[in-house]
Amino acid sequence: MLTLSIIIPCYNERETIKEILNRIEKSNLTDGVQKEIIIVDDYSTDGTREILESTAEKYKIVYHQKNQGKGVAIRTGLNYVSGDYVIIQDADLEYDPNDYQKLLDCALKNKARVVYGSRNLNSNRKNSSYLFYLGGISLTKLANILYRIKITDEATCYKMFRTEIIKNIPLKCKRFEFCPEITAKIAKRGIQIYEEPINYEPRSKKQGKKIKVQDGIEAAWTLIKYRFIN
Repeated sequence: MLTLSIIIPCYNERETIKEILNRIEKSNLTDGVQKEIIIVDDYSTDGTREILESTAEKYKIVYHQKNQGKGVAIRTGLNYVSGDYVIIQDADLEYDPNDYQKLLDCALKNKARVVYGSRNLNSNRKNSSYLFYLGGISLTKLANILYRIKITDEATCYKMFRTEIIKNIPLKCKRFEFCPEITAKIAKRGIQIYEEPINYEPRSKKQGKKIKVQDGIEAAWTLIKYRFIN
């Protein structure tokens, strides 16, 4: 039996948490693959925590006692992972859990240790704003130049890893710099990053999107920083 561990960092997602969990449960995986769902609530104050408490018997749920950021929530979740592969799932509805199998198929077929779900390989990609799209493209180009890799979507949420790979990488991220940090450290180890096209339904700031311009600047600095330090 193969297990896919799904880490869901969660902060103030009262409007979407039930639906994303429902979509994850309904997503189809091939026979012989099971899901392990790990939710890390990063001290939500909008009622998300109360919703999660009502489902405590179904999932592994960890509650932070103060808000620390997405990166810390992912690091916390990794401590509870027992599956063969790990994927990160935001608690909103931008990404489609039905794409799990596509990434897992790529990993198994190629014996890949890392697979990214690329929004840019999907010819029907939707964008929340031109600025957000441009930021993602810029970060991808920066990563490719600095680390001599060839990927199309560095900032994607859907990053799948063999568990032993990600658990053996010391992470220091606190907020949204998880993506550039893990990309940098994977690339510096010479591990190939495979990609598969995925679906994407962006949400706006009004709908709860939390990433800001300064997070993009921090991501760029993270890529540069880890290129030149051990």
